[in-house]
Formats: sequence, structure tokens, C-alpha cells
Amino acid sequence: MVDSLIGIESTAHTFSASVVTSSGRILSDVRDVYRAPAGGGIHPIEASSQHMANAPGVLREALLEAGIPIKSIRAVSYSMGPGLGPCLRVGAVAARSLAATLVKRIVPVNHAIGHIELGCLLTRTKDPLVLLVSGGHSMVVAFSGNRWRILGESLDLTLGQLIDQFGRHAGLASPCGTKVEEAASKSAKYIELPYTVKGNDVSYSGILTAAKNLLDRGVAFEDVCFSLQETAFAMIVEVTERALAFTEKKEVMVVGGVAANLRLSEMLKTMVRRHSASFRAVPPRYSGDCGAQIAWAGWLEYNTGNSIAIVDATTRQSWRLDSVDAKWRDARRS
Repeated sequence: MVDSLIGIESTAHTFSASVVTSSGRILSDVRDVYRAPAGGGIHPIEASSQHMANAPGVLREALLEAGIPIKSIRAVSYSMGPGLGPCLRVGAVAARSLAATLVKRIVPVNHAIGHIELGCLLTRTKDPLVLLVSGGHSMVVAFSGNRWRILGESLDLTLGQLIDQFGRHAGLASPCGTKVEEAASKSAKYIELPYTVKGNDVSYSGILTAAKNLLDRGVAFEDVCFSLQETAFAMIVEVTERALAFTEKKEVMVVGGVAANLRLSEMLKTMVRRHSASFRAVPPRYSGDCGAQIAWAGWLEYNTGNSIAIVDATTRQSWRLDSVDAKWRDARRS
């Protein structure tokens, strides 16, 4: 019988459940995604209502798809935060209910660390400099002193928020990344946009305002998309390169929903080659929010003795990853 753990993700638009073994084999990963109307973003109450309606079916399908005895599941993990309050609470309730049914302990997981650790598992990186770019995060991190340390981040909008808010202004529905990337690939005309790097941090609010104004003035959507990507990606690659030079890491990994963007990976590869380091991008299927990231990070936590009672399974809308002790990584180094 193979030891396994089930993870539940519900930080924003996705409710997902996944069963992962102790060796990191993903046995199932089932998702239900809230789709916003054209021109609109995620409505937390509407998204959480959809999560509540579909949670039982997602959990049932994940367990059936895994095809393992229920008794092989050692614990239930869930995304405690950060995220949208109403959506997080659905995941916490689902985790408490399932743990009570299975008579198992609960493992709370930091959503951002879930992205990173699943990326390390799937790309087989050991000690990377990590660029985490999604709708909820834009940061460059590295592991040091038993925690993932933030070396640079966005001071306002995340990269995912920049792309989504621009896309919604153009009449698209969130998430807008794929359609913006497709439009950008049809242009090679660069229009100068605000480039704001402050130390090792970036600011995207100026780009968003300028890009919206270009659209309102009738500039071609494809040209604005191309210019927005080139500028925003160049900024985040610059601060990643500065962190790479500082840390002298030999591996660079990009994770999060925006990691699926091929142009971003292309720019990162070019930069990484200058430093004789290797580059890895999390597979597109697992770049966005998913139960697998919570299940695998949950197993790492559980294996170091970090679990809680059912009554203690609450939520944390704001929860920085650099406040979490990654005991499993210290154990690997010792």
C-alpha cells in the first residue's frame, strides 16, 4: 500500500483536489474553474458559491481517479492562504469535512510555497532561484536559513493582475493571459511604456495606465499586447538577473500561472545562459492553481510532523511565504 495525501486548493477561481503519493507521483488532479463574464474579474462570492456547489463532486472524482484504498491516505491538506476570503473558507470547510469523515489530521499549506515545491518536484531542481509569477504573486525567492526568502517583488500589481486588468479593459474575461499572449505574437511593433524598477522591486501600475490609454486612443490591440509583454517581462527578468548574480545559484525556475507564457521563458533562458545556469519552467498543466501543489507541499509538511486538529483548520488571507519554516528542506540538507 502506497502512502498518499489529498490536497485541496481554493484560493481564487479554481477549486481543485489531488491525490499525491509520498514519492511525488500525482495520482489525480481534478479541477473546477470559475469563469468570469467578459470584461469582468473574479467575483469572490460568485466564485465561492460555485466552489461550494462543485466541491463534493471534485473530491469524489479525485478519490476515484486516484484508484487507491482510502486507508492509504495519511492526511488532508488544504490551502490556508493567501487568497480570497470566501474562496479560502470553502476549501477549509471541505478539508475539515473530509478529514472528519476519514478520521485524519489536517495539514495547512501556504499557496505560494505549494507553487514552488511542486515546481521543484516536476522540474527536478534542488536549490533554485525561483521566479513566482501569477495573479496573486510576483516575486523572486531563494531558500536560505530554513525559509524561502523574498529578494524582490512587485510593489503594487502582480504580473498576472497587470495582464488580466489590461485584458478586461479590452473586453476579455479573466484569466486573460492566453489571449494577450496570442495577440502579442502577431505583432513586432514596440511602443514605449513606463519601465519602473526600484532596487530589486518592480511597479506595474504605470504600465497598466499607459497601456489602457493606448487602447482608448485606438492603437491596435496586438501592438499594445506586444509592448506590454516586452516591457513587463523585461522588468521582471532584470530583477531576477540581479538576484541570480547576488545568490550565484546554478538553477533558475519559473512557476505560477504566468510561467506558461512562452515569451517570458524565452527571455529568462537568454538571461540565464549569460550566467552559465540551468533554466526550468513548471509544465504548463501545473503552472496554474491546482490541488497537486497543495497535496505535494502538504506531504512535505506532514512528513516533518506539521499537522493540526480539525478545529484549528482556519484561513489566512494574507500570509507571506517568508514567514513559513520549511523544515523539510533543512532535513534534506542535514
